[in-house]
Amino acid sequence: MEKVSLESRVKDFIQRHNLLSPKETLVVGVSGGADSVCLFHLLTRWREELKIKLHVAHLNHQLRGAESEADVRYVAELASSLGIPSTIDRQDVAIYKDERNCSIEEAARELRYDFLAKVANDVGANRVAIGHTRGDHVETILMHILRGTGTSGLRGLEPCSPFPFCHSERVSQSPEQSEGEESHIAQGKLHEESLKAKNLGPLVIRPLLDITREETSNYCRGYQLEPRIDSSNLSLSFLRNRLRLELLPLLREYNPKVDEALLRLAEIAKDDSSFMEQQALGLWNEVARQEGNTVYLDKGKFNALPVALQRQLLRLATARILGNTRDIEINHIEALRSLLSKPVGKRISLPHGLVCWSEYNEVAIAGLLPSPLKGEDEGEGRKPQAKQLPFLSCPFPHLHGELSLKVPGETCLQGWKVIASIAPVFAVSRSLEHFASDHSERSEESHNVQDRLRETISAEFDLHQTGTELFVRQRQPGDRFQPLGMNMPKKLQDFMVDAKIPLSWRDSIPIVCSLGQIIWVVGWRIDDRVKVTDTTRQILRLEFINSL
Repeated sequence: MEKVSLESRVKDFIQRHNLLSPKETLVVGVSGGADSVCLFHLLTRWREELKIKLHVAHLNHQLRGAESEADVRYVAELASSLGIPSTIDRQDVAIYKDERNCSIEEAARELRYDFLAKVANDVGANRVAIGHTRGDHVETILMHILRGTGTSGLRGLEPCSPFPFCHSERVSQSPEQSEGEESHIAQGKLHEESLKAKNLGPLVIRPLLDITREETSNYCRGYQLEPRIDSSNLSLSFLRNRLRLELLPLLREYNPKVDEALLRLAEIAKDDSSFMEQQALGLWNEVARQEGNTVYLDKGKFNALPVALQRQLLRLATARILGNTRDIEINHIEALRSLLSKPVGKRISLPHGLVCWSEYNEVAIAGLLPSPLKGEDEGEGRKPQAKQLPFLSCPFPHLHGELSLKVPGETCLQGWKVIASIAPVFAVSRSLEHFASDHSERSEESHNVQDRLRETISAEFDLHQTGTELFVRQRQPGDRFQPLGMNMPKKLQDFMVDAKIPLSWRDSIPIVCSLGQIIWVVGWRIDDRVKVTDTTRQILRLEFINSL
């Protein structure tokens, strides 16, 4: 069989995966090593044929002293000799490592990808080409297996994927770092959906993913390119180096074709996980809804699904909130799954400030970490506060302090207005707060309640019992009132639990008070002692109207 040249295979790979489009600018990350130099030289030779413009990017990590400076000179001279513009910068990775409290490898990756993203933005490029090879692909798969990945993590590297880091906002796990399946949701439809909404970052392409390191070295020798050798690639202090220099040679003694076996596993996992991702996307609207930066999952529908689909949906949920699934590992996904069978109020925290808690019919996954509400029962768990989670779906504004109501008259809240009117009893067509009394006896799902709260909410009271000096505030520890239909006062906290008011809403529910008592938990129940009776002469009508 005739051996196909490296050039033909790379060009075929680019076409097969649609990695380049004519008339676009492409940033090429060039470290000075054989892989990136080979890629850069190939693209330079083909730039007229492919109708692309190239721009070289190189970052000096300042970790190897004179050796790093020599890399800078080499890349600059190579780009200049080939007539390609370049951007070269320096970053102190060691200082950044201490600031971030992370490993030197992670610090270098983050700074490098931030730099590449910035260069792409500066030159108007939508894609960045990186010289990852077949060996990098194999090592990544093996690294994921050792770290306990799920199916998605077995995919290894992708020919084209969303950008690992984008300035200070992380878009997904670095392909080199990818410590588990979490990064590879970013390569499929799940992350693609979240990126459409967030419009984050360029794409990374890897045209050499079918090419070995030996082939890139031979190519460089053939064109007398004399690439640089990075001495840190020989250090066994880095996990990837230990895999390449120690573990893979040992595995090849057991199976000389272990590389092919791992690549085959990655291909099968890619097909399987892509199918599951598509299934999860198809089910999304049935079991989940998103309000701002919070996702709500229907417990009943979710728990009825196969476990594999549950995991995919949870990954999709985190990707839609964060824009990525970086650092969200399989143990986090399993903790989320277990939350769906936990009692109301249970809460867990995940990386990047994600907080998840159990409601009555739903589980909520939100994008900021709330602090506990002082004075709450331990059995209820720690509640997210609306002022810290303004994106939650409760339609009411978060109140600060007390706000007096104009009686009669109109009072404005954030996005709401309160209209108070007084009328003789015979002029009123109804005498009870139908919405509140009706809702309190029904087991509504929180999103149905929310739909009803988007409309005007009204209640009627005996003016003689309420008086005209009214104010509205948020709940406070120790609040009590006597719900309509009851003959004894009850803790407001207990009422909210029994009424199944979503945990994340409770600090935003307006509480209307007279000088002596709570008269209305807006949207749920009035106090029995201020209800309209046969002896009522004047009726106070309060309307909360959503003006958004």
